Amino acid sequence: MNREQAHDILMRYMKGENYITHSYAVEAIMKGLAKRLAPKDVEYWGIVGLLHDLDEEQCDWQHNMAVHGPTSVEILKKEGIEDKTLFDAICAHNPKSGVKAKTPLQYAVLAADPMSGFVKAVAQIYPDKKIASVKHKSVMKRFNELRFASGANRDYMESIEFTGLSLDDLIDVALEEMGAIADVLGL
Repeated sequence: MNREQAHDILMRYMKGENYITHSYAVEAIMKGLAKRLAPKDVEYWGIVGLLHDLDEEQCDWQHNMAVHGPTSVEILKKEGIEDKTLFDAICAHNPKSGVKAKTPLQYAVLAADPMSGFVKAVAQIYPDKKIASVKHKSVMKRFNELRFASGANRDYMESIEFTGLSLDDLIDVALEEMGAIADVLGL
């Protein structure tokens, strides 16, 4: 599957603008992480980021978090996709799905998912609400304020360390890659 095919699938199953822009943000971060961790697999890692929440509007994950991830796998299978690496990475971004992160790809999507929302939350406290205004130091300061963006799982973000990268690296990648598509993200 290439990026265009993945995007077509995303657009068939996801309609909410916030969900779509979140998918683009995670895709961007994943591509940035791949540039450092798996340079030959940048597009593939991006596809994982793009499709990680494919089932967001298709399942009742608020009442049963275990279905978030496995439902995406079922959608992809219905679309004729058979890719265990992709399936495991999508499920690993939600440990309640029963799949625990074990590979750099899986840890990357586990960390990139909440980081994208966290960086967006930081940008939105600035007067211009632009990611270009956000500095690394500001993200770290807010990261240590546990009441700020309390829904963003800091343990998941810190799990990037299992890839050999640091939280600082993840923040830098998120700022750079989300900044590069700021117009698409509305930031």
